[in-house]
Amino acid sequence: MDLMNKTEVIEFVLLGVTERAELRGLLIVVFLVLYLINLLGNGTIMLVISGSSQLHTPMYFFLCNLSFVDMCLTSVTVPKMLSNLISGKKTISYTECITQLYFFIAFADGECVLLSIMAFDRYVAICNPLQYITIMNKKVCLSLSAAFFIISILSSLLHTLLINRLSFCKSNQIEHFFCDFTPLLKLSCTDTSVNELVVFTAASLVIIVPFLITLLSYVFIISAILKIQSTGGRRKTFSTCSSHLIVVIIYYGTVIFMYFRPSSSYSLEKDKITSVVYNVVSPMLNPFIYSLRTREVKTALKTVLQKIFPYNKRVEHLQRKRYPN
Repeated sequence: MDLMNKTEVIEFVLLGVTERAELRGLLIVVFLVLYLINLLGNGTIMLVISGSSQLHTPMYFFLCNLSFVDMCLTSVTVPKMLSNLISGKKTISYTECITQLYFFIAFADGECVLLSIMAFDRYVAICNPLQYITIMNKKVCLSLSAAFFIISILSSLLHTLLINRLSFCKSNQIEHFFCDFTPLLKLSCTDTSVNELVVFTAASLVIIVPFLITLLSYVFIISAILKIQSTGGRRKTFSTCSSHLIVVIIYYGTVIFMYFRPSSSYSLEKDKITSVVYNVVSPMLNPFIYSLRTREVKTALKTVLQKIFPYNKRVEHLQRKRYPN
C-alpha cells in the first residue's frame, strides 16, 4: 500500500541540531570531520584485524563486528544531516524517514547486544581461561554474531511496522537531526499506547537484558581480578577488558540518560546533545580507545603501517647513501 495513503504527511522537516543559521558552516565542518574520522578509524580497525593472523581470535572478531556496526550507525544519520546543511534544505520524505528509523534502531540495538557478547567473551577468557578455546570456538562465535544481527533486524522491523501504522497530522517538523522514535511519536495524531508499550518491552529485552549480562559479566571479571595475588598480574588481566569497559560506560551511559530518565527532565536540547554523543562521537572514539589501550592492536597496526609506509627502511637507505662506510 502506498505510504502516502496512510498519512497526511508526505515529508518531514528535520530541524537539526540547532536552528541558529550562523552555526551552519561550523556544524558542516565539525560533523564532516567526525564522520571521516569514524570511517577511517573503524575501517582501519577492520583492515588490521582481517589482515593480522595474530588477531584472528574471538575478541577481535567481535571487535571487527563492532567497528562495522559503528560505521553503519553513524552512516545512517550523518550523511543526510550533512546533505541538508550543505543544501540548506531540511526536508526528508516519509519513506526516507521510516527507512532511516529502521536502520538506526537496527544498528543501535545491535550495538547493545554486541557489547554484551563481547563482555561474555571477556568473562570466559578471564574466569575460565583453560576452557576458553573450547567454549568460544568458531561455531559459537559465528552463531553469536548471527544472533545479534537477527535480534537487531527483528526488533527494528517491529518498531518500524508499528510506526508505519500511525497517522501524522499535527505537524511535520521533527525536533531532531534525524528520524528518531520519540520525536515521531510526538507528531502522531493516532493513539500511540501500543507503540509505547512495545518500546518499553523491547527496551527491556534488547537494551536492559544485554546491559545486565554485561554488568554481571564484569562483576565476575572484577571478582576474578581481585583474587590475583600480584599487582602486575591484576594490571595485565584488567588491561584485556579495560577498553571494552570504557566503550560500555560511554555507550550505555548516554543511552540510559536518553531513554530511561524521568519524563519531567526531558529536554530537546539535552536529547540532541546526547544523541550526538552515542550516534556520532562514541562510534568515532571506539577505534582509538581500542588501539591506544590494546597492545595487540597497536602492534598489528604498526606492522600494517610499516608494510604500507616502510619509513625505517627508507631512512636506513638514505643514511647509508649519505654516510657510506
